[in-house]
Amino acid sequence: MIPDSALEFPAAADRYLEAVTGAGFGSIDRLAAEVAVEGLRDWSRFGSLDEVRRWFLGQRAANPMTVTKIPIARCRGWHVDDATGYIRHDSGEFFAVEAVEVEMSATREVGAGGWCQPVMTQVGDDGGILGLVRRRFDGVPHYLVQAKAEPGNYGLVQLSPAMQATFSNLQRAHGGSLPTFAWFFYPEVPERCRVLADVWFSEDGGRLFNKRNRGMIVELPDDEEVELGDEFRWMSLWQIKQLFHEDAWVNPHLFRLISLIGV
Repeated sequence: MIPDSALEFPAAADRYLEAVTGAGFGSIDRLAAEVAVEGLRDWSRFGSLDEVRRWFLGQRAANPMTVTKIPIARCRGWHVDDATGYIRHDSGEFFAVEAVEVEMSATREVGAGGWCQPVMTQVGDDGGILGLVRRRFDGVPHYLVQAKAEPGNYGLVQLSPAMQATFSNLQRAHGGSLPTFAWFFYPEVPERCRVLADVWFSEDGGRLFNKRNRGMIVELPDDEEVELGDEFRWMSLWQIKQLFHEDAWVNPHLFRLISLIGV
């Protein structure tokens, strides 16, 4: 049985679209109207915000990953280049830790004298793909997120887009499997899907050298079946935005992708 709240959503989006257009604010498209209405209340078909919180905290508690700092010499698959001192992966892929000298820096807090520092440089193709999946259930848009563990994450597990991977990972330079849900974004978006956003994001230029990532939002057909592991969950836009207020629960990639919806 479809709940009344789900049945109300399309009509609410229609009324919002009519109101904005009728008030003389100019024309907006249906997607922009939907996004505005999505943020007003929780339309989720997959549990309440409290249930989402319990799921996330359970994912953090149950994740078995451990992270220990070790000497570079013990870092399997990586080496220090004899000629440059740079740190590189044995495959020649992924990223390298290099160094730069900065000059003519009068506009910075250190003054015009400049400075030197290490930077991380992406190898090969630009960065990677940050992919958010959208699908309607009973007419209500939902977004697929992952409770993903990364070794440098504060709290280890953070909410991330359904797919985030470097092009080295997408090309399986590590010898492993294709990242989950990569097939919705790479090498091409399937014809049955609708691209809602596709833009290059800049990254932290204070630590990453010329790094950028391709941010994409792809909407699936309403009848597309998606098999999910326990670490994945469909969430409403309202739920995701509520979790923005939690300390270090949502990773920066998901923040930025959400900002693109309906823009």
